[in-house]
Formats: sequence, structure tokens, C-alpha cells
Amino acid sequence: MGMGMDMGMPPGRPGRMSLRNLRTFSSFKNPVYLLYYGGMLGQMVGMNMQMLARSLLIYRLTDSAFILGAMSLAFAVPMVGLSLFGGVIADRVQKKYVLLVGQAASAAVSIGVGITLTLGYLSAENTGSWWILVASSVFQGIIMALMMPSRQAILPEIVGEEQLMNAVSLSTMGMNALRLFAPGIAGFLIDAVGFEAVYYTTGGMYILSIVFIIFLPLTSTIAIRGSDTFTNIKEGFKYLRGETSILLILVIMLVSTVLAMPFQQLMPIFTEDILDVGASGLGILMSVSGAGAILVSLVLASLPNKRRGLMMLVAGIILGLALIGFSFSSSWSLSLALIVIVGMGQNGQMALSNTLIQYYVTPEYRGRVMSILMMQFGLMSLSTFLAGALAEVFGIQWAVGSFAIGLAVMSVMALLFLRRVRDMD
Repeated sequence: MGMGMDMGMPPGRPGRMSLRNLRTFSSFKNPVYLLYYGGMLGQMVGMNMQMLARSLLIYRLTDSAFILGAMSLAFAVPMVGLSLFGGVIADRVQKKYVLLVGQAASAAVSIGVGITLTLGYLSAENTGSWWILVASSVFQGIIMALMMPSRQAILPEIVGEEQLMNAVSLSTMGMNALRLFAPGIAGFLIDAVGFEAVYYTTGGMYILSIVFIIFLPLTSTIAIRGSDTFTNIKEGFKYLRGETSILLILVIMLVSTVLAMPFQQLMPIFTEDILDVGASGLGILMSVSGAGAILVSLVLASLPNKRRGLMMLVAGIILGLALIGFSFSSSWSLSLALIVIVGMGQNGQMALSNTLIQYYVTPEYRGRVMSILMMQFGLMSLSTFLAGALAEVFGIQWAVGSFAIGLAVMSVMALLFLRRVRDMD
């Protein structure tokens, strides 16, 4: 599939490339995709701001890398344990309705945490009140696990398979543009007003997302009916056993997530203890990581459907090497430069793997297969817990740096020996 398909390029002179022929923003011509895009941006603004605020707040309340990691574990357990059920939901229920319920629940959690901050219950003076943040992480993990497979699986139903890489790349561009601004805004809000301002803002953004989703048509197809949930999950794994290429991509991405992603949620330790730049510096550092990612998204959105497997593997190598450098840097300017490259590698690998899986998967199994890919969010938090525990013993730089070294080695091995993935278009 995909080898002999039309690349979706506008007609033009053979062998000549012009700006008119670029397909970079072609998905924006689809009005349904624009509604999807608006809903996604609302969700991602909330997620980016909340991630920064939650990590920084619990670290300031406890001064413990272990507890910061434990909060990530609280998010990881439901994400890993329930994602497969989210995949079955995506294949059985109209995906629009799943998104509406998920966004409403996310808004309720954010506003609830904001209220505890306003009332003074969640504060440094109230010892042990950080359990509120752990509980909110559990609820967010449940919501994400059950909702995100539907958000991913609905995209091919909106734009079609040949437009998929363009749509995925534009979506990741939007998410990374928000990474450029949302964390910085969150950091300045914390310094100027307080943490509660961030939580009320994120609740409002989730509500804005609901408004866009309400206007989405019922594009979802219902692939499975009648049989019980565990049978549906078993059928999904049986399908994957016969699809080696898709299975390899899933394994590569899940391992990459375990090795690469802890740095995001452990970033407060770098900014508080290594770089000494405070909440504003944390926001800036997380924001500029989106700059390189936006550039990569625009490039991928413009490319034809060729050599995507090779590009995904190379992106993993770039991510690993840049993250090694960032882990051991104590220079603010060098860290800023390296985090841009980290963003490039991270975004390239995620966008390409997402596109390849959705492009090659049989539609009736798409939700269940995407649910396995969505486990990466849970595994990210699980690996953050492990890295946080290591940081207590060996320091944050060696904890994250050793994971990054493992990622670089794994990525090089995959490039050399996994020809099946390397040759995928």
C-alpha cells in the first residue's frame, strides 16, 4: 500500500518545483480539518500550560525529584492500563462524542485544581496537600487513555490517506507552535499572578476546544459491533502479529519514548538546580524547543510520500545525540541551542511514525493500533518516575543523559539492521 499511489501534488511542469506547487498547507482547504485543528489547538494549549505548572508546583511544594517522578507515575498507570480500552472505544463509538466527553472532563479537573489553589488548600503551608496534584494526574491519565485513540483515529476519516502526512505534519506544527508560546505564557503567569491563573486558563482552553468539536460532523466509522471488549483487544493484537512493519514502528516509538521523554517533565530540576533560571526560564526553555519542531513540521508537510521510514530513523538519532548534549550542559545559551535540535528530532520522529502507522494500518483496526501508540504518553510518565528515582542517587544530568545515550545507540542499530522499516514510503 502507498507505493504506487498518487502523491497528491498539484500538476505542474515535470521536474520543476515552484512555490505554487508546494502542498504545505493543502489540508487547510478542508473545512472539517479546520474544525478538528481548532479543537486540537485548544486542547494542546491547556496541556502544555498544565504540564509546566503541575511539574513546577509539585517540585516547589516538595523539593523532591522522587515525588515529581511519582506524580508522573500516577499519570502513567491509567495511560498504560486503559489505552487499549480507548482503542476499542475508538472503533466502536462515534469519535466526536468521545472527544466531547474527554474535553469536558479535562476542563473539570483543571478548574478543580484552580479552586483548591484559590482556597489555599493546595499550598506550601498545608503539608501533604500535593496529593491533589497526584490525584489530578490520575484523572488526566484516565481521560487521555480513553480519548486520545479517538483523536488520532478520526484524522484519516477527515482528510483521507494520501493527505495524511500533510495533515499530521500541520497538526504537529500547530502543537509545536503552542510549545513555543504556551509554556512561556504559563511561566510568566506563575511569576506575575500565581499557579491558579494557569489552571483557570487551561480549563477555559478545554472549553474552547469543546466549541470547535461541537461543529464537527459525524465523520467516524464504527468498525466493530457486538462482541465483548477483551475479544476486540485480542483481535487487535492478532492483527499486529501479521503486520511486522507496523509492529516494528510501534516498538521503536515506545522504546524511544521511554528513553527520550523524561527530560520534559523533569525540566524543572534542570532550570532550578542546574541552570538557575526560575519559572520564566523554564517557560522559555520549553517554548524554544518548539522552534525547530515547527520547521521540521513545515518541511514534512511539503514532502511527497517517499522515504518516510528512513527519515523517522534518522530523526531518532538526531534526538538522541542532541539530548545527550542538553543533559550534560550547564550553559544557558548552549542549552537553548540544543533544545531546538531536540525539538526537531522529537517532532520528526513522532510525526513520521504516526503517519506511517495510520497510512499502512487496515481501517477497521486503526483505533486499536493507535491506542498502543498512545501508550507512549503513559510510558513517558513511567520512565520519568524511573529517571526521577535515578536522579535522587546519581543526579539529574546522569539520569537523563544515560537514557539519551541508550536512545542514540538504539536508533543507530535500528537504522543499520531494520531494512523493512528503513525502506518504508
